[in-house]
Amino acid sequence: LSPDEDGICSGRYFSESGLVGLLEQAAELFSTGGLYETVNEVYKIVIPILEAHRDFRKLTLTHSKLQKAFDSIINKGQKRMFGTYFRVGFYGSKFGDLDEQEFVYKEPAITKLPEISHRLEGFYGQCFGEDAVEVIKDSAPVDKRKLDPNKAYIQITFVEPYFDEYEMKDRVTYFEKNFNLCRFMYTTPFTMDGRPRGELSEQYKRNTILTTMHAFPYIKTRINVIQKEEFILTPIEVAIEDMQKKTQELTAATNQEPPDAKMLQMVLQGSVGATVNQGPLEVAQVFLAEIPADPKLYRHHNKLRLCFKEFIMR
Repeated sequence: LSPDEDGICSGRYFSESGLVGLLEQAAELFSTGGLYETVNEVYKIVIPILEAHRDFRKLTLTHSKLQKAFDSIINKGQKRMFGTYFRVGFYGSKFGDLDEQEFVYKEPAITKLPEISHRLEGFYGQCFGEDAVEVIKDSAPVDKRKLDPNKAYIQITFVEPYFDEYEMKDRVTYFEKNFNLCRFMYTTPFTMDGRPRGELSEQYKRNTILTTMHAFPYIKTRINVIQKEEFILTPIEVAIEDMQKKTQELTAATNQEPPDAKMLQMVLQGSVGATVNQGPLEVAQVFLAEIPADPKLYRHHNKLRLCFKEFIMR
């Protein structure tokens, strides 16, 4: 606040009761938005003020609202929908300042890629003319030299929140995994000869991690990407990742409460069916048939063997 401006400090919100009013409004809105955990954080500021005023009537009301919020967390837990995220890149001089800018968009929870794609295509089609806008369908890096200079290109990729392993220790609940997010990841499969998919032994993967300027949820539903990191996984590392994922799925399916036979059936079929192409059996035949000649691969080879040990145990 700048105190020298007239009327700023004498406004009706610039008082304790004004502050409490605004915070209560915020708590109500968080509650409506299904962010019940934050309701508690807001009331932590309100309660000491009400206690200092010995305002027991309002304290009663506040605690009953808190109880409601905690009940909602218990009852709605995983059923809440927090949002789906997409990376959107703009290419072409028609976009002006936006050219070569990347954003992460937050969309309502069950938004599919074609929906956001259709919406953005329609919106920019109205701006530049329908023939001038083109959506790039893959997530491979864009080569500007191959683009038509008279067109506006939009590249849209589904991204998922990304956390380092140490972060996962603090992000235990479903809410914590969906709140205060500023890093996102998407993967692009590729082979050395330019095709996206190939045999197991030649299947590489590029993991791209984006960092946004602010954390979601935010006032705006799209935020600039300020940093981009890329990691290339070799075929054996891709296989390790796949095996770990399969083992996690199996663990989840076998530990489900109450047990879900259909889910287990599906996971098992995907894991051990002989017809499953590029399934665990093929992974083992390709990567574990013989000890690799290159000593650099020993570590990965051992890791993959340990993945299989865990997998067979599950």
